Amino acid sequence: MPGYDAVGIVTQVGPGADPALVGRRFAVVTKVGGWASDILVDAADLVAVPDAVSPTAAETVVVNGITAWQMLFRVAKVRAGQTIVVHGANGGVGSTLLQLARHHGISVIGTASERHHPLLEQLGATPVDYQDPKCFRRIAKLAPDGVDAVFDHVGGESLKKSWHLVHKGGTLVSYGTAASKNDTGSAQLEYMKLFSQLFMWNSSPNGRQAVFYNFWTGHRQLATFRERLRQDLTEVFKLLADGVLTPQVAATFPLRQAAEAVALAESRTVAGKVILVSRS
Repeated sequence: MPGYDAVGIVTQVGPGADPALVGRRFAVVTKVGGWASDILVDAADLVAVPDAVSPTAAETVVVNGITAWQMLFRVAKVRAGQTIVVHGANGGVGSTLLQLARHHGISVIGTASERHHPLLEQLGATPVDYQDPKCFRRIAKLAPDGVDAVFDHVGGESLKKSWHLVHKGGTLVSYGTAASKNDTGSAQLEYMKLFSQLFMWNSSPNGRQAVFYNFWTGHRQLATFRERLRQDLTEVFKLLADGVLTPQVAATFPLRQAAEAVALAESRTVAGKVILVSRS
């Protein structure tokens, strides 16, 4: 069953688990099986959701928020006063990156279709139309000395052009291959090409780094993964509770309409996250 993450209230605990967990709201990363009215999870994977944060708001930043936080601060290590480029800045991860950057004094150039530019400006970014053939030229004009980091989920030619936007000492973070989503070829082959390209760039004496980020990789032990997840998501939830982050909810659907929710999420016509609700 699909379902990468979930937010809900603990109704029962098994042997050895703390009975005080019952009745409290938590978030959990499931990888699979989250699209259900009830799920069984390891108590060690639970991350507390503050009372001030609604379950819908919390759900918008579980995986999206951790992904944005870790890419920005753990992978690229971006600091205040620096400049980054975010592709797909209207999406769940992209819009969270924008807000985190704004709060930490980081300048952002965000790409999205023109209809989403008001949102990007509202979130503090300088928008650029990704459908414009001169998109990358416009970005280079906005940052003539290059940028400190680029976050690219598109892959393909976008990734190659993004590499040339990064100045010495900067980082290109790849976290997807959306450009090849509808290709009929092997998905594994696409990732092999991607990893080969990143390896070649990193092997060159150019003073830049190219990194592939995956939520599940980079952790040698499960305990380390859980600890970082808890630390980072707790920090994101605090920013959400304090009003620093605004939940970007594109739409909510009852669980029985999961197919319609997926169709909307993949339509590229909405900003933010599409939420499935199992109970009213």
